[in-house]
Amino acid sequence: MIYITRRERFTAAHRLFRPELSNAKNTEIFGGCANPNWHGHNYEIFVTVKGNVNPELGYVMNLRDLSKIIEENVSDKVDHKNLNLDVDFLKGIMTSTENVAIAIWNQLEKPIQEHGAILHCIKLVETENNFVEYYGGK
Repeated sequence: MIYITRRERFTAAHRLFRPELSNAKNTEIFGGCANPNWHGHNYEIFVTVKGNVNPELGYVMNLRDLSKIIEENVSDKVDHKNLNLDVDFLKGIMTSTENVAIAIWNQLEKPIQEHGAILHCIKLVETENNFVEYYGGK
């Protein structure tokens, strides 16, 4: 079993808030991330897949194919968008880094499997100090 990782980047805005709470209570809970006028990040996503090396091709999965899967299923949908308002696969979801990573996993797992690899990990970097890693619901 071997693991390979592809890094991609996107820029997006979001807001952490609970609509049933007042702006004051949201700010108390989520701090500046509850700004009613949104805030943004330059995200990095690391998608790690695993599998056996195909002896005829010499790799688990063509990284060009992996990049295209990420682009079509994630980057094109989130780059320069408001995660709360513009992204179909995040509708109704609190856009914490944790939840965004889970939603990205759900977007990528099946297309990666269709290319003969297994999705191992989504690492989503929100800031230079904050990132999450998600290994699926296992």
